[in-house]
Amino acid sequence: MGSVRAVDTVGIISGYNGLVTRRLRASLLPALAAVLVLGASGHPAHGVVRVELTQDGEARLRLRATPRVAFAPASILFVGELRGGPDDNEELYCASVEWDWGDDTISSTTPDCEPFEPGVSRIRRRFSVRHSYDYGGRYQVRLHLKQRDDIVISARTRVEVRGYRIR
Repeated sequence: MGSVRAVDTVGIISGYNGLVTRRLRASLLPALAAVLVLGASGHPAHGVVRVELTQDGEARLRLRATPRVAFAPASILFVGELRGGPDDNEELYCASVEWDWGDDTISSTTPDCEPFEPGVSRIRRRFSVRHSYDYGGRYQVRLHLKQRDDIVISARTRVEVRGYRIR
């Protein structure tokens, strides 16, 4: 542990006058502001942008659902991706995977791994599974990576299942 996480929000970006409302460290401002104001295409950007910076390469877990909106009964693919951090992170090595589906069900798996060896052991970075929803509703799905009963890192996403069958 002992890492410092800096999450900065870049607010409204106006293409008309190039104004960027921001809270960024001065050392990162020139390069980042140029990218945000011009956007990827070189044209002025509009909207709200969230920028996440980590000082020490801390790992982040991201969860996506495909499709995010479906009709009941629905089979949805969930993909969790662990980005950043070292490949031999002991805290994330051989972590149990727990899926909370938001429909009062939970799935979990605990891998059988060799003992951890720094510089040799590698963490798993991709987690994917399909889940079926029989009833319409909005579901918040959570992916937890755990060591014993402690959640090490977590991510969430929402899906909407439409249909006449309501729980």
